[in-house]
Amino acid sequence: MIDRGLSIAEVDGLLEVAGDSVDVVKLGWGTAVVTGNLAPKLARYAEHEIPVVLGGTLTEVAIRQGRVDGLVAWLRELGLRHVEISDGTIALDAEVKRALIERLSGEFVVFAEVGSKDADFIMAPYIWVEQIERDLDAGAWKVIAEARESGTAGIYRADGEPRTGLIDEIAHAVDPDRLIFDAPLQRQQVWLLKRFGTECSLGNIAPDDVLSVETLRLGLRADTVERFALGDAETAGGDAETAGGD
Repeated sequence: MIDRGLSIAEVDGLLEVAGDSVDVVKLGWGTAVVTGNLAPKLARYAEHEIPVVLGGTLTEVAIRQGRVDGLVAWLRELGLRHVEISDGTIALDAEVKRALIERLSGEFVVFAEVGSKDADFIMAPYIWVEQIERDLDAGAWKVIAEARESGTAGIYRADGEPRTGLIDEIAHAVDPDRLIFDAPLQRQQVWLLKRFGTECSLGNIAPDDVLSVETLRLGLRADTVERFALGDAETAGGDAETAGGD
């Protein structure tokens, strides 16, 4: 789930209603630096044993400014155990990224992100695969397939439609269990869950969409009922009749 700047009251409401459906919270891009409620927010998530990771853009800024050591010190101070390493905004040499993943994976759970935030930048599928495999080999726990918060770049076209051929080629070469697919839009979530199953890892989910995604996984929404709502239709009909009779 992506937290773009939730208040404490909003965090409390989210955790009350959908806390069991949130695996990891990302504080979007560089919002952690400027939010006025960082400490109490992190405490709330920690109380519910939900890991928090800062946005990869913040790591990119630290790299560009030569302040990675300062970022690492801040993560320790905040008590965070996860970090995202991406190069969707800045041009990052492959060996620099590898060395950073190797270094930080010794202390943190590393999410590496592959893909550009520039919707006009098209990368060949084999390059996606090479970069994903390199990041996993360097020690990343999972690799995030980039899509931006808008779902209009990376593994998606500018109109939000999945680049199906690209995604299939990636999944053919890399175990989908090692991937997190950014999927901020419902039609993207539906396509990915149908393609890879209910346990497919989805990223950049808006707080208001957490329960929606959970219902999609369980076949409790029209888009996935036929795919995931298993059971005996005849028995279900009988139960409905009994319920109606009561």
